[in-house]
Amino acid sequence: MFKSVFFKAASAVVSTALVASFGSSANAQSVIKVDGSSTVFPIMEKAASDFQKSGGARVTVGVSGTGGGFKKFCEGDTDIANASRPITKKEIDACKAKGISYIELPIAFDGLAVVVNPRNTWALNLTVDELKKIWEPNSKVNNWSQVRSGFPNVPLKLFGPGPASGTFDYFTEAINGKSKASRTDYTPSEDDNVLVRGIAGDRGALGYFGKSYLEGNKGRIRAVGVIAKGSTKSVLPSDTTVQNASYQPLSRPMFIYVSANAAKRPEVKKFVTYIFNNGAKVTKAARYTPLPSSAYIKILGNFNKNKLGTIFGGTNDIGLTISELISRETR
Repeated sequence: MFKSVFFKAASAVVSTALVASFGSSANAQSVIKVDGSSTVFPIMEKAASDFQKSGGARVTVGVSGTGGGFKKFCEGDTDIANASRPITKKEIDACKAKGISYIELPIAFDGLAVVVNPRNTWALNLTVDELKKIWEPNSKVNNWSQVRSGFPNVPLKLFGPGPASGTFDYFTEAINGKSKASRTDYTPSEDDNVLVRGIAGDRGALGYFGKSYLEGNKGRIRAVGVIAKGSTKSVLPSDTTVQNASYQPLSRPMFIYVSANAAKRPEVKKFVTYIFNNGAKVTKAARYTPLPSSAYIKILGNFNKNKLGTIFGGTNDIGLTISELISRETR
């Protein structure tokens, strides 16, 4: 199912042809506007498509990156924000200034994949310290031979999410110790498809993004094992390593944030209910790691109880496990 045609450009919305197939009854309903993370996009695209096929209201899903999505959300321009990290203090304040209250709903977990070109036969794994050496601000590493003794003399070409991306925020904090702290001489894009194409076309390329885009492009790119600080074990991103918390520090939760005002609308309530009643199904279809089935029921309960705000207080929580997240969100 997940051929490259599935992944849409940054301005993508759910197919208008699909919407049109429902005729005037669908057009008469209010549009549910969703925007934000390119990482969460495959989940929401799948949920929106299936929801519309079942006769639900029209849903548009844009891709502005987590930061761009929150900007629109806190202006009141969208109903739901997709996010690959928790809402920040700055975004909390921006929403508050506009009177936008929200309900925070975890939807899945992701193993943020570090990837190379398949013709790279030397870098089977990288340590967190080596990743920091490559990606830290003002890094001058521009050849694989500078990364580790024994690596070949091959130019290093870097690709990564742009600064509006939640993946960029999470990776820089997990690897470099501070959100948005990164070298700037790399090819950035909020569209992960652009990153995939760049890495697939350059033998010396290295990049990072959500594992759905890795699994949807097998043969074009290859994952690198990550060796956490204090460990000697190389771990690849997978459902198993994300679920058992061994893929660290690059496992992270993904969210949707629903406007409290929008949540009062019947069609939005119906859509959110559909998502969480089918949470494991749509998450697996999008090639991410689902939460336990019982968690989707509890999180939907938070929505139905109109549980406002965030448990994160405007900060991230690197290394948070699935069980820890669910425990905190459903207290």
